[in-house]
Amino acid sequence: MTVSAGPGLDLDAVWRQHSRRVLATLIRLLGDFDLAEEALHDAFLAAARKWPEQGVPANPSAWLISAGRFRAIDRLRQGTRFAAVQDDLALLTPEGVEPEADRDIADDQLRLIFTCCHPDLPPEGQVALTLRTVCGLTTEEIARAFLVRPPTLAQRIVRAKQRIRDAGLRYEIPQVGDLPERLGPVLRVIYLVFNEGYVAHSGEEMLRADLTSEAIRLGRLVADLLPDGEVLGLLGLMLLHEARKTARVSPEGEVILLADQNRSHWDPDLIAEGRALVERAFATRQVGPYALQGAIAAVHMAARSSAQTDWAEILGLYTVLGRIAPSSVVSLNRAIAVSMVHGPQAALNLIAPLTVSEDLPGYHLIYAAQADMLRQLNRLPEALLAYRRALDLCRLEPERRLLQRRIAELVGK
Repeated sequence: MTVSAGPGLDLDAVWRQHSRRVLATLIRLLGDFDLAEEALHDAFLAAARKWPEQGVPANPSAWLISAGRFRAIDRLRQGTRFAAVQDDLALLTPEGVEPEADRDIADDQLRLIFTCCHPDLPPEGQVALTLRTVCGLTTEEIARAFLVRPPTLAQRIVRAKQRIRDAGLRYEIPQVGDLPERLGPVLRVIYLVFNEGYVAHSGEEMLRADLTSEAIRLGRLVADLLPDGEVLGLLGLMLLHEARKTARVSPEGEVILLADQNRSHWDPDLIAEGRALVERAFATRQVGPYALQGAIAAVHMAARSSAQTDWAEILGLYTVLGRIAPSSVVSLNRAIAVSMVHGPQAALNLIAPLTVSEDLPGYHLIYAAQADMLRQLNRLPEALLAYRRALDLCRLEPERRLLQRRIAELVGK
């Protein structure tokens, strides 16, 4: 959202910081996703008019909730839904009183995630609706994550909203005994949000700190609620990746690959916390894909240098991961581990089928990995073709520049 709000006021920054939490509370109060989204935009338009003159309130979220509430009441009074929701609206705050927002709003976001991941919704609708409404990803970003066209993804979201409204699904955190049937989609949502922040699918910036921070915050909330092995594993995995954040991109915005990163720039506190969480996950004996990926990250973080990395251990972990959660992405990562243990030709034999896989159409990293292996084997014309194919598919500018440098190096030989 972009709103002109006068000099000295960055309303876009306020939107990024507060909009998802405000929306979650409005959805709880109104019981209607579309009405809450309208109220949210109305609240920000009111802020654009009033804040330049009156100043930003001490509690922006609370102000926006109140403003959205008043506009929603106006809209409802013009329709037939007012009587059904006026009792809930009255619970928001007494007139003129700003709510104490932080903890309640955080709980609202968690409730909304579990509502969106209700087992009565189609699985693809659960995750898509949550990513769009709670986490603020665009339809295009979510469509790329699901490898579907944006109109198809948009229809899933519309149907999920309609199902919640028609079925009167309750807006609440389920009882602990009911958590397992919803936990899988919830964790997938958090994982996808973190991934989009860790490596954006497109644009000028590789990192989106707002998304990685939000995913970690949500992961901590779920871990407090249910310290399941996979919850702990996912939180540990995210913290271990987050620990490398400042080492992954140069001051000029260029990608720094793992082997070339300055490990003294890694965050030791996040590493220690992440490794401890992964160990706790394994101790629960509820080891799944997230705990295994956390273990792989922990092995990387334990090495003092790239040359000292225990690639045999990483290969073993990827082999187990491929058995319990097979996917083309896991196969690609395992192939890279194979190259480090058994050489590039062995890896090429595993990558070749992935180039024709229907699971990852247009996934540029397959061709980038293939090109790396071909370059190591001195098969330079083939490597050049693979790098160019990866460049054609890549939409993230820092990665595109890295591929262009690889191409220039080969052309110059």
